[in-house]
Amino acid sequence: MTSRTVVVERRVAAGQGTVWEALTDLRGMERVLSTVTKVDVLTDGAFGVGTRWRETRRMFGRDATEEMWVTVCEPPERYVVEAESHGTRYVSEWSLRADGPSDTTVRMTFSAVTSGGVTGLLAKILGGVGARAVSRAIAKDLDEVASEVEGRGR
Repeated sequence: MTSRTVVVERRVAAGQGTVWEALTDLRGMERVLSTVTKVDVLTDGAFGVGTRWRETRRMFGRDATEEMWVTVCEPPERYVVEAESHGTRYVSEWSLRADGPSDTTVRMTFSAVTSGGVTGLLAKILGGVGARAVSRAIAKDLDEVASEVEGRGR
């Protein structure tokens, strides 16, 4: 079994509730995140444990579609999303820490765990240059969320 983790943190000039709403608005994701080209929400109801969706992103010059689901939801402080693809389990944990009424620190921890013969793929995705690329992609997402919410709700 092989495991790799990337952590990115960003301070956002918006309240915790506002940031939470932006991060969990699946239907608004295509509008906010430039790399997300399509989102198909597969479950009804509010965002929470069990929410599932299919997300298409442009990554490394290609479109990739993955089905994701929420496994932990503790509004407005933390949620965890998981996905499985080609023998690898991906876990994204979003933590939101209120830094006063109008600032929030968002920490995204992205992990990939694999067993079996796909360690070469995982090494490419999260090893060295790949880990830096994943980190830059997460940072860009957080920058775009910040651009969307900063100033809203102040």
